[in-house]
Amino acid sequence: MTASLSPTDYSRYLARLMEARPELRDELCAEAPLTAPLVQAWLDEKPLDEESLKPALRRMKQRAMTRIMSRDLSGRADLAEVVESMTVIAEAAIAAAIKVTEATLIARYGEPRNAAGERQQLIVIGMGKLGGRELNVSSDIDLIFVYPEDGETDGARPISNFEFFTRLGRALINALADITADGQVFRVDMRLRPNGDSGPLVSSFEMLENYFYTQGREWERYAWIKARPLTGTRWDELEAIRQPFVFRKYLDFGTIEAMRELHAQIRREVAKKDMATNIKLGPGGIREIEFIAQVFQLIRGGRDAALRVKPTLEVLKRLVDRGQLELDAAVELATAYRFLRRLEHRLQYLDDAQTHRLPENADDQQRIAQAMGFAAYPALLAELDDHRQNVARHFAAIFAAPGEPTHAFDTVWHQADGFGAILTKLGFRDPAPLCARLAAIRGGTRYQQMGEQARSRFDALVPRVIEAAAAMPNPDETLTRMLDLIEAIGRRAAYLALLLEYPQALEQVAKIVSASSWAAEYLLNHPILLDELLDARALQMAPDWPAFRQQIIEQTDALEPDTEAQMDALREAHHAQVFRLLAQDIAGLLTVERLSDHLSELADIMVDRALALAWRKLLKKHRDAPAFAVIGYGKLGGKELGYASDLDLVYLYDDPAPDAAGIYAKLATRLTSWLSTRTAAGILFETDLRLRPNGEAGLVASSLEAFRKYQLDAAWVWEHQALTRARFVAGDASIGAAFEAIRREILCQRRDPGQLKAEVLAMRAKMRENLGTRGTSELFDLKHDFGGLVDVEFIVQYLILAHASHHPELTGNLGNIALLKIAAECGLIPAEFAEAAREAYREYRRLQHLRRLNNLDSRVEAAPLAAHIAAVRALWKHVFGES
Repeated sequence: MTASLSPTDYSRYLARLMEARPELRDELCAEAPLTAPLVQAWLDEKPLDEESLKPALRRMKQRAMTRIMSRDLSGRADLAEVVESMTVIAEAAIAAAIKVTEATLIARYGEPRNAAGERQQLIVIGMGKLGGRELNVSSDIDLIFVYPEDGETDGARPISNFEFFTRLGRALINALADITADGQVFRVDMRLRPNGDSGPLVSSFEMLENYFYTQGREWERYAWIKARPLTGTRWDELEAIRQPFVFRKYLDFGTIEAMRELHAQIRREVAKKDMATNIKLGPGGIREIEFIAQVFQLIRGGRDAALRVKPTLEVLKRLVDRGQLELDAAVELATAYRFLRRLEHRLQYLDDAQTHRLPENADDQQRIAQAMGFAAYPALLAELDDHRQNVARHFAAIFAAPGEPTHAFDTVWHQADGFGAILTKLGFRDPAPLCARLAAIRGGTRYQQMGEQARSRFDALVPRVIEAAAAMPNPDETLTRMLDLIEAIGRRAAYLALLLEYPQALEQVAKIVSASSWAAEYLLNHPILLDELLDARALQMAPDWPAFRQQIIEQTDALEPDTEAQMDALREAHHAQVFRLLAQDIAGLLTVERLSDHLSELADIMVDRALALAWRKLLKKHRDAPAFAVIGYGKLGGKELGYASDLDLVYLYDDPAPDAAGIYAKLATRLTSWLSTRTAAGILFETDLRLRPNGEAGLVASSLEAFRKYQLDAAWVWEHQALTRARFVAGDASIGAAFEAIRREILCQRRDPGQLKAEVLAMRAKMRENLGTRGTSELFDLKHDFGGLVDVEFIVQYLILAHASHHPELTGNLGNIALLKIAAECGLIPAEFAEAAREAYREYRRLQHLRRLNNLDSRVEAAPLAAHIAAVRALWKHVFGES
């Protein structure tokens, strides 16, 4: 800004105001920003009544505007201060007007009350920029009036609550919008209310909820994002009505299409009225930035409460935090938003007009340029064009229409019976059953009963599914699995919209279901995971478990005290992480060992969080944190967890309180329920508690001392074998350390080698008899047959129990592969035998994992594994002296 010019040089309105009210010149030099207490102090200088209300409000607005314009144009106020100051003016004016006009109506008719005699108050809802605390300097204010319940006033001349609040609403509008000798406070726009101009001025909560349920449209969901109550009480009840309407429980990708249509409609109107120079509604304008922010809110706000904030810039920031928007894109959008809003204000400062058009007058062009800090108007236009191009580019990337409405394979879907030849050309091996399946879907009840919108999207999606499946190495199986999926989600138009809007997500689905029938079923059971496919980089990034642990704590804390919502949140977070690992696994980015490490770490986090929440919900407890630990056995204990593995758990406590046993038994039961109860989001884990002392007959939670005594005096050898693969998982770390000391103590006991060998061999023989392959089959059971996985595990367990007293390094919970190497280094087995068995164990686990990915049992052809089988059998014979 040029030093010689003053704020009045950039605002004819301010110059006229200084001429009419010279006493306001002090405000031109005000050092402090406008604040709510200051505005209220101005209004409190004289008592307000019906006669004095209008002039007092208008003079307050003029005084406040003088300060705001002066601070802004002189560079002493940033955008945040300006829009907050304008919001403060509106809030103060509404509150003062309600107070005066309501008092007048109450004196005449009495107070409005419901059937129970409780006083009712008008809730004025600020919409749009007022709701978002982003009001511009010459803005209309968008309002909606609601009240909680019907009834009537309690005065001598009673009227209905509806009539009372209608009169109050009209009086408020008149107090703010009536043009007097002092002008007006704000233009008031009521068109966002239910049914717009044709609807009643006020609505009860019941009327509003019925309207949302029966008539609410997509654009109204968009409008209600920023809705903020300004007066009255019972805001929580209003929020309970608003929130389900605006924010869907599931990811709502159909919103993109609705918002695209809404914006296209606005664009058509803009084109008709030649608004290319309109910095709000024109291409790359303020409205497009708001659309970008709010479409993400509508899509994801139902699941992510943090996205329900109202200010546009804060939404952009949170989208970056959640990986939904690139940092560079958010910075460009935020920079453009600030520039456009500052320019908007300077256009409006000229004559206090609600305009968004660039001036045609050369004089005004120069004023605006200088007010924006540019020497000349062309320089301003150059930067403006840069910002608008950036906004338009990002808008197009997000709202671009998903390809052509027709597709080359439309005929295959619409006339499936006659187009097997096309499928054959595409590489499908057996098109007849696929054509029959397509025809069955078209003729099926599920398809016929779809809504018009869902069916339209389904029709558009099937040809693209056929194309995606054809690109896979096993197209027939892939198409079958993909048809299972889209048929299952067919009534959820939002999921169909996601796959149409994001071709890369559809391609990822094809790759995943092609590689794994188990993955296809997992996606079928949890279609909400389709959202995970939108960011290819996130699917490939190594998990950040500390960050995830903190995120799940914050997420479940925010849902307190809603137990069901917390349980669903745990399950959805777990499913999402499993799915990301699954995608990395299928892409070949993880070894089986690394995958198991990740799945085990994830399980530890989920058990730990479930324990904390279960303790929090316990009614009877005597300490802040439980003296309680969760011990993992089996695959969890050995960190060899698979995708669908059960959790073998033992619960221990160490607490001298007299009622500790009862409290921790209840906690153990509650924790098991948190883990294994099926909710709308599925389950976390199947749990197995049979490895606790005395098995199913034992207490669900044991004291640490009782556990030690049982292991020393009563445990079977197989229970000590199980203890070799046990570890602390969650809870009190000091109890975990005490457990580990007991575990080492037990494993390091001296044992009779002959007796130990006999018991281990007897147990293995019993297992092999029940579970191994019978007869002379050419198939080999990777897990149970002689020379398989269980034999390696029994060898390691025997070596630990037989020799840990002299070689305590064997007690480390390091996994079978590492322990075989340690046993060889201790001289207990030949190094070459150990190495061959290690290789066999790795290969068995890899093959077993691949089989499970396609829901196959663990039996494979024996011949290709002959060397590995022989290696394990040789080690078995060396250790046990038998074959």
